[in-house]
Amino acid sequence: MRRAPSLPSFVRSISAGTLDHYLIAQTLPPFAISLGVVMTALLLERLLVLFNVLAADGGTLRTFLNLLADLVPHYLGLALPAAICVSVFSVVRKMSQNNEIDALMASGVSLARIARPFIAMGVILGLLSFLLYGFIQPYARYNFRQGMYLASHAGWAPHLQGRMFATPSGNLMLTADRVEGAGTRLFHVFIRDRTPDMERDITAESGTLQIADDRSSVRLDLAHGVIVTDRHDDRPTLATFDTTTRILQSDGRGGAFRHRGNDERELTMPELRQAIRHRDPAILQSHLVAELHFRLARALAVPFIPVLACALAGMAKRQRRNLGLPIAAISLVGFDYALQLGLSLAASRSMSPWLVIWGPFVFFCAACVELLARRSGMSGAGGYLRRLVRRGPASARPATDPGR
Repeated sequence: MRRAPSLPSFVRSISAGTLDHYLIAQTLPPFAISLGVVMTALLLERLLVLFNVLAADGGTLRTFLNLLADLVPHYLGLALPAAICVSVFSVVRKMSQNNEIDALMASGVSLARIARPFIAMGVILGLLSFLLYGFIQPYARYNFRQGMYLASHAGWAPHLQGRMFATPSGNLMLTADRVEGAGTRLFHVFIRDRTPDMERDITAESGTLQIADDRSSVRLDLAHGVIVTDRHDDRPTLATFDTTTRILQSDGRGGAFRHRGNDERELTMPELRQAIRHRDPAILQSHLVAELHFRLARALAVPFIPVLACALAGMAKRQRRNLGLPIAAISLVGFDYALQLGLSLAASRSMSPWLVIWGPFVFFCAACVELLARRSGMSGAGGYLRRLVRRGPASARPATDPGR
């Protein structure tokens, strides 16, 4: 009877060796390049939308950078799986073309053993994805919606032009002969403020506009002017000033944004669990449950992506055209759409998430493991799992051994 291996032997068997360090070093540069390229491609379309919105509403560069920073976590969650897939595929494909894979397998190192450092990278990226999906993205999504709301409700101040009338509210009118500084410095200013019991007209040589943080009001600092007040039932009064300040209230179009939590996608993982447990009436229970299962499935699937890429990279090595990368891309896109479809079915049709979300997850992961196991010459996924932690020729027979 074979004795069970001791704990130190097991730890040594799964610790990183020279081969692991070499493969990781080969993978990091293409991973960084792939991540940058994918992030750029994903952000380009949204950047054009942001430019149009901010240009139309007079947004500042700071607003643009804040919105861009809020978009990064969302697209990073999409770019990480694509980047690890492309980088692992390119490294294994290059090693296969240079006969490094053949040399390793001839010395007894299986393809499953070669894939082990890639799987370790996938596990690390899976943990990072869990943090992104479960904690960072909900806050970033809310901040982006809030920023877009404030940018699109910037009000009238950024659009103020010379010799044109602005009406911040129904009883207030403002104009200036000349406007500079993107609508912040005014010259020869005229303001008419009407209320049911009086009318106040203000003229000034110059003025400076400062928009409040919530975009609901504008502070106007005036210099060297005259105020004429007509109370209808009394004689008009006239007052001169060197400096004065007026707070111009808008008509409420850009009020404060709502609080976070009206959408299940804005809730963190603990908040989702708490809302499910306490049956939050603001959001449907099926939406909360579907969102929780969807995030978990996406994060847990990330470690299996390197398995798929490693298995497809070595297929049909002698052919000039390798369809492995297109197959991997189609598989990832199809799996993502399957999860999104499962999310919709579980949320709107109240179908079981174990069927419509975890069903595609199990199928995808099992297919990845089975494909790598067959490429490694093992008898299915069971042989792959038994041989995954083995290292070096001393613990593995050659891949061409019929008894393997």
